[in-house]
Formats: sequence, structure tokens, C-alpha cells
Amino acid sequence: MTNMQNNPRIIVALDFPAAAPALELVSGLDPSLCRLKVGKELFTRLGPAFVEQLAGQGFDVFLDLKFHDIPNTVAAACAAAADLGVWMINLHASGGRRMMEAARERLEQHARRPLLIAVTILTSLSDREIAEVGFSGTAAENVLRLACLTDDCALDGIVCSPREASVVRPAVSDGFLLITPGVRPRSAALDDQQRVMTPRDALDNGANMLVIGRPITAAPDPLAALHSILQEIWEEN
Repeated sequence: MTNMQNNPRIIVALDFPAAAPALELVSGLDPSLCRLKVGKELFTRLGPAFVEQLAGQGFDVFLDLKFHDIPNTVAAACAAAADLGVWMINLHASGGRRMMEAARERLEQHARRPLLIAVTILTSLSDREIAEVGFSGTAAENVLRLACLTDDCALDGIVCSPREASVVRPAVSDGFLLITPGVRPRSAALDDQQRVMTPRDALDNGANMLVIGRPITAAPDPLAALHSILQEIWEEN
């Protein structure tokens, strides 16, 4: 297994409603052990300056805004995110080929461009809910189709459920990243995630990095929870 101090596998989701609790957690974290994810709520409340603050503390920041719009608008938004010094940004693969290629081409103009990945099917969706919004086939079938499209558009990877990682891995290019939410350590509750797996199992299935939120951030001692998950991965390796 790759040394996680050289290539942190865990991305801690900073799903907080305000700066103070997020910064309290971050103050005790080590950038060599984890990366950070800033999503819609925190970004909407605190704005670009907060993201720049985290990056300035040495953390790789995944800006999780899931862009989905006409190609030029998404490309411009990705360029604006790159200017913040983030490590990774994402968009919805369902926005289509022209949107994804426009975003990638705009980011190629940056000397230190962030990774660009696509969201396939949200891990909160069941097969029944996927059918309700008009997608035919199972979650895994839709993830595979969108993953192959994303790979063909030369993006860096996708977000997918850990349960679909083993199906996607052999179908995409070498080096194509699989970023998996829906990961829960053995002792954690499922919350609102439908398609989940333990951290070690997700990595064994082909995931490169794991997005973990509430099992760390809602724990009585978040830092101890992070170390416990790392230990769980090492012990099962």
C-alpha cells in the first residue's frame, strides 16, 4: 500500500455551517495525513477567502461545487476556482462532452492546474430514485457509462461509490482517479448514504482516495477518529 504520508488517501469533508468549527478541526490536522473538501454550504457562507486560507496552511483543497451549466460558464467557473490555488475541482459528467472538454481546455492554460474530476451518480441515490429522474439501468451501469465518457474527455477521474469502483477500474485508463464518498469505518452508521463500504474495502476495490465526513467531523474526538480510520486501513492491509 502507498505510504499515506506521501500521498494522503483521506479527504476530510468540512461540512460545517460556519468557519469556527471548521477551523478548529483543521488546526489539529496534518496536511501530510489528509486533504480537505470544501462543499457548497461552507463555500456559500465563507467564500473564496476561506478556501485560500486553507490552501495557505499547506492543505490540498478539493473544492466540491459540482459545476453543471453551459460549457463556457462551467469553463469560466473552473478557471476562477483554479485561481484560488485549489488542488481539485469537480463538475457533473451529465453536463456532457462539450462541457467537460471546455472546462479541461480552460484549465490547461494554468501553469499549476487543479485536478478536474466528474461526478457520476450521487451516492445518496438508490436505483429506484435513479429511474425516477429518467436514467435507465442501475446505478452501476450509469456510473460506468459516465466514467468512460469522462475518461474519453481526458479528465483526471471521477467521483463514484466504492461499490462501483471495481467495475469502473478495468474500464478506464491507467492513472484515472476514482474518488469515493460513501465510505464508513466498521463502527459507523450509514447516515443518508445508500451504497457504502469500509475504507480498506474501498481501496481494495480500486479507489484512489476516500472522502470521509461525519465519521470524523461528527465524532466526539474528530482527530482520534481520523487516526482510528488510518489505523483500520493499515491493520487490514
